[in-house]
Amino acid sequence: MTQTLRELMTPQPMILDASATVAEAAQYMRDEDVGDVLVQDDGELCGIVTDRDIVVRCIAEDEDPSSSRLGDLCSEELVTLEVDASIDDAVTLMATHAVRSVPVVEKGAVLGILSLSDLALAYDPD
Repeated sequence: MTQTLRELMTPQPMILDASATVAEAAQYMRDEDVGDVLVQDDGELCGIVTDRDIVVRCIAEDEDPSSSRLGDLCSEELVTLEVDASIDDAVTLMATHAVRSVPVVEKGAVLGILSLSDLALAYDPD
């Protein structure tokens, strides 16, 4: 039986408002041992920020994490997967867009997040 994205994804990912600071996101990532947070603006999903984004787009650019806002840092072209998409669809999308994690949605609502490690476990649970 083939696994679905619903079974593979991490449910209920952290979503922060675009007005939250980069420092707040970094503290959450540390506390929850995750590498990304989703970003919303006016209740709409507008981006994702990864630990790498914080380093490359904030720290390396000598920006202040305590005053820099997630809305200014997040990836502008957000790609998502529908919850009923296949694993092959996920692999293709992630490779095409060179991303390591993708929000999983159903009718526009975020249900979870799918990462490369989730896909690796699908292919080889051991």
